[in-house]
Amino acid sequence: MILTGSAIAAARAAGAITISPYYSTRLGPNSYDLTLGARCKVYNSVELDSAMENPTTDVPVADDGLLLCPHRVYLFNTEETVGSTKYVPIVRGRSSVGRLGLFVHITADLIDLGSINQLTLQLHAVMPVRVYPGMLIAQVTFWTVDGEITLYDGKYRNTRSPSGSLSYKDDFNGKRF
Repeated sequence: MILTGSAIAAARAAGAITISPYYSTRLGPNSYDLTLGARCKVYNSVELDSAMENPTTDVPVADDGLLLCPHRVYLFNTEETVGSTKYVPIVRGRSSVGRLGLFVHITADLIDLGSINQLTLQLHAVMPVRVYPGMLIAQVTFWTVDGEITLYDGKYRNTRSPSGSLSYKDDFNGKRF
């Protein structure tokens, strides 16, 4: 079950949800709006390999924004630190950004219980579009869980946002690439 805006605010006030910094004006009927951070990385190559480490380069993002081009994935941090040990956060792009042809957080919308960090958003532009630090970019919803809670202890737990893919560390039928 999804939390309403007032339930998100109450859970945050009780310490069950982390959103920092927090502004009540960004609270919606059943979500909270997240903003784009000022840190960006891009992969050094346009041809990636899921079985290998794919090096990234930091891209400076000035106050006048960064023009995103098609055929690239841009890894950005959120300004906010978000997460919960009680509710499951789901992150999706805002519809106003989607209408610009910008995919936000591509398909990795689930944030595991216990993962409380600045998020790494994976941005992909269908056509060139300029983005700006501090712009409203995504929204997070919070969902109740059913069953025993196990907190996240995965490979991204000690990474700093934004971070590239660590798929090369995955087990596949008992072997690592």
